[in-house]
Amino acid sequence: MSLTPYQYNQQRWKFALLIFAALIAGASLLYTNYLVRNLSKSERTKAEVWAMSTRAILTMPDVDDEMITFIYSVRDSLSLPAIIADAQDSIIYWRDLDSTKTNILEDTTESTMYDPGYFHRQLAIMKRSHMPIIINLPHGGQWYVYYKDSLLLTQLRIFPYVQLTLIAIFLGIAYTVFNAIRKSEQNLVWVGMAKEAAHQLGTPISSLMAWLELVRAKFDAENDSLLYEMENDVKRLEVVADRFSKIGSAPVLKSQAVYKVVVDFVNYFKVRTSDRIVINVSGDTKAEAMLNVPLFDWVLENLLKNAANAIESAGRIDIVISENIAKEQIFIDISDTGKGIPKTKFDAVFQPGFTTRKRGWGLGLSLTKRMIEYHRGHIFVKESEIDRGTTFRIVLPSSQTYEPAQI
Repeated sequence: MSLTPYQYNQQRWKFALLIFAALIAGASLLYTNYLVRNLSKSERTKAEVWAMSTRAILTMPDVDDEMITFIYSVRDSLSLPAIIADAQDSIIYWRDLDSTKTNILEDTTESTMYDPGYFHRQLAIMKRSHMPIIINLPHGGQWYVYYKDSLLLTQLRIFPYVQLTLIAIFLGIAYTVFNAIRKSEQNLVWVGMAKEAAHQLGTPISSLMAWLELVRAKFDAENDSLLYEMENDVKRLEVVADRFSKIGSAPVLKSQAVYKVVVDFVNYFKVRTSDRIVINVSGDTKAEAMLNVPLFDWVLENLLKNAANAIESAGRIDIVISENIAKEQIFIDISDTGKGIPKTKFDAVFQPGFTTRKRGWGLGLSLTKRMIEYHRGHIFVKESEIDRGTTFRIVLPSSQTYEPAQI
């Protein structure tokens, strides 16, 4: 697949923006982790101070009242979920846990009224969170201070991920909106250019028709086959100009015999392609679908040109028309004996800009898909094999089951 310069530049900008977004995300995560580490150190210091102050209150009964008041004020100013336990995990004191789980005051030696399950679950969480702070008691033995992160620190840990998620959602919505606006503006430009091209083609096409009539009259060549084919080409130019003039307008669909529409176009196309390529049409001659013939001819033109280009020398193109058992859908299979398409490219061939030709724009199959969708149908690569050929399938609703799009 070769990219147009516009697509190449577009991919470069997308890649650059992606790298810029990744740098912002990385910087945000690094700075948040830096803050988390510092706050985590600060909270451990708080836990150590709380443990020391609690130990001082319990083990220093001879301290004067002023010092006791100071120690209490220091201890009570530190807010952090914590538990003091002995070596057997018997809970001695706790702080800033769920007060609804106990009917007794915090910091009391009584332990018969609290919910043991809740406190031991909290102890298990704290053990997993941080290494304990060890307090050596004056008369032997040790206490272990366990604590967990404060609500602020917990929220700070997840904040960058929430922030980046919200930013990603916002950017996604903004990209979708601006992309839709840009496409709408581009469509208006293309529609204007198409209509102007159709207008500019009108005068020379009319002149060519007049010149053909003059040539017939001057050289008495009313039944000349060359002039007949030239007239067909001029009429074809009229059809092309009419297509461009109707771009942007809802197509008018009428019930048509699919077989006849296909055969009429193939008869025109055969004369203008290599005589080493055999084109055969077969299948159901009575199946009818709602078609806009100029647009559907454009579909056939794109598919047959692609098939002819895929055949390097001599080959065959088969078009088979059929209906399903319920006669609700019409299938048009267009098969060639060309170079084939890799399975990984079955969907990519319908994307704008996809082409295997050096000078191609990559718009033919994209336009084909869009025109088939105008007809409430769809198109896909039915099967393909490298150096063996490709089959495209068009699926159209029959005239009896056709349902126009709701506006």
